[in-house]
Amino acid sequence: MQGCCHPFRIERVVPLTISRGQTHCLERLLVEVSHGGITGLGETGPVDIGRHHYSSGAVATELAQLWPRLEPYAPDQWQRCEPLLAPLSPPARCGVDLALWDWWGKALGRPLWRLWGLDRQRCGATSVTVGLGSVEAVRQRLRQWFEQVHPSRIKLKLGSPQGLDHDRQLVRATVQELDRWPRSVDLQIDANGGWNPEQAMVMAPWLQDQGAVLLEQPLPAAPNDHEDYAALYPHCPLPLVVDESCWTLQDLIRLAPHVDGVNLKLLKHGGLSQTLPMARVATQLGLKLMLGCYADTSLLNGAAAQLLPLVEWPDLDSHLNLRHDPFLGLERIQDVIRPSTAPGLGIQLAKPFPC
Repeated sequence: MQGCCHPFRIERVVPLTISRGQTHCLERLLVEVSHGGITGLGETGPVDIGRHHYSSGAVATELAQLWPRLEPYAPDQWQRCEPLLAPLSPPARCGVDLALWDWWGKALGRPLWRLWGLDRQRCGATSVTVGLGSVEAVRQRLRQWFEQVHPSRIKLKLGSPQGLDHDRQLVRATVQELDRWPRSVDLQIDANGGWNPEQAMVMAPWLQDQGAVLLEQPLPAAPNDHEDYAALYPHCPLPLVVDESCWTLQDLIRLAPHVDGVNLKLLKHGGLSQTLPMARVATQLGLKLMLGCYADTSLLNGAAAQLLPLVEWPDLDSHLNLRHDPFLGLERIQDVIRPSTAPGLGIQLAKPFPC
C-alpha cells in the first residue's frame, strides 16, 4: 500500500473557550492509504490535554516514518500491520486507522456500521457546545445554535478561571434562554477538569436544582483521579461522565466503578480499532457512552458517527462550527447525525488535495 499525509488548516466560526484556554484556527492532517485502485481517507490533528502533548508536526513525522514500513502490506492485512501501528501516538494511529477502515469498507462496498451489524436508526440527537465567556456571549451562542440546528441538547462549558460565581451566572443565563425556546432542551455540563473536589461537591447538587441532566469531567485528570471520583460519586445526583481522565482501556476499567459514563473520542484513543472495543467493554461494565470530538471536520466526525448506534449521548458538533469544512457526506437532520450509507466512512473530499 501507499500512504501520504497532507496538512490543511481549519477555522472555527465561533472560537471555543474552555477551562484550559481558547482555540480558533488549527492545523489538521488528511491521511490517505491507496491500494488496488482504492483510496481510504483518515483525519488526525494535534492533541494537547493534560499530560498528553502531540503537535501536528510530530504526528506528521511519525506518519512519514511509517509509510515505507507499511508499503509491503495490503490494507486488509490487519494482523501484520498491527505491530507497526502499536508504537504510534494516539493521534498518529487514529489517522492511519481510519484510512485503513475506510479502504476496507470501500473494498467490500459497505459502510462500517453495516459491517459491524449496527442499527443506523438508533442514533440520538447530538449536543451542541457553548463555550466559556461573558453572560451575553453565552446567550448569543445559544441563539446561533437554535437558528442553525434547533438543538435538543446543549453542552455548557464551565470551570471558568473567574470562579464558581461566574459559572453559576452562565448556568442561570442559559436556563433563562432555554426557557424561551419552543422545545424542551437537555442541559449537559462539562467543566473540563476545572474544579477541585470540594467545588464539584458543591456544584453537583446545585446544577441538578437548575435542571442540568449530566456532569462531565468536573475534576482534573490525574493518575490517581479515580480516588477523587470515588469520593465524589456517592454525592453526585447527576450522571457523572469522564473524558480527559479516560484515554485507554486500562483507564476505563480503573474509573468504571466510580462514574456513570465515559466520553469516547477517536483522536484520544487511536482510531476506531481502539474505540470500538472500549465501547463494547464500557457497555458490559454498565457505563453509558458519550461520543465526542475536538476541532474535527466531517471526515473524523463521519468516522466517529459509525459508532453512534451504541451511544447514549452523541457530541459530534465540531464540524458544524467550521468556516470551511473540506469534506462532504455526513448526514444531519436538524440535530440528529447519522453515519453515511456510502461504503467505508462515507465521506468525500469537496475538492482534491494534492498529495
